[in-house]
Amino acid sequence: MQIEIDSGSGFCFGVTTAIKKAEEELTKGTILYCLGDIVHNSMECERLRRLGLVTIGHDEMKQLHDVKVLLRAHGEPPSTYELARRNNIDIIDATCPVVLQLQKRIKKQYETGVAQIVIFGKRGHAEVLGLVGQTDGKAIVIEKFDDVKQLDFTRDIYLYSQTTKSLDEFHRIIDYIQDHISPDSTFRSFDTICRSVANRMPAISAFAARHDLILFVCGRKSSNGKVLFNECRRVNPNTHLIEGPDEIDGKWLFDISTVGICGATSTPKWLMEQCEERVTKLKD
Repeated sequence: MQIEIDSGSGFCFGVTTAIKKAEEELTKGTILYCLGDIVHNSMECERLRRLGLVTIGHDEMKQLHDVKVLLRAHGEPPSTYELARRNNIDIIDATCPVVLQLQKRIKKQYETGVAQIVIFGKRGHAEVLGLVGQTDGKAIVIEKFDDVKQLDFTRDIYLYSQTTKSLDEFHRIIDYIQDHISPDSTFRSFDTICRSVANRMPAISAFAARHDLILFVCGRKSSNGKVLFNECRRVNPNTHLIEGPDEIDGKWLFDISTVGICGATSTPKWLMEQCEERVTKLKD
């Protein structure tokens, strides 16, 4: 049996930077808090917890003073920075540069006070909350293609996207708005989908197609993971979503010649390697 780990899977630049910053601070021996899970992978979060990283929520942050708090790659709304200023909290800002640039663009457009600002993204997702926060909560969030039909096409529309959404679905939304926007209204779209994520779609499709069995290693809270997993399963129905090596069922390996192991932008390489070791043991 051949086992291959997808070389293109694993942490994206933003997640890698956030974890590196956390590790650097933790080596200093001071307490470091992280606002929300640093990455949507429970096993990586547990590894960092053992190093001393303390994960908190927004309500807990309100009670803290004179401490260090790391902001993860997803980004935060302006209200979080204001809270930090009031409570004398030292912010370690690990917001992904791609997300940060998107926040600035949305904020600048919102300050003109003209158009409907529409964000294609998952409601309640950390990144989307940070983007909506740039508009004082007034941006319209659409989660899927059908939601676009609820927009007011008699008003100007400025469309943005969460950085990890599907490029194909984003283009479908653009086409629909272009077909329905009033001739008296302005429509502009901004392709703000991260290419380090979007480019993984065709690559992971090809990877899934050349193996008998795909083990997709991913935290179940990862939005990016769901998109990539569904693409793997579309190409190869014999695809299983697992969070770690303990979830691998030996029955899946029966009459299998090749196993592909891949994951999301939130999946650490060391975890995929553990899954490879588990498959090796099960097949012997």
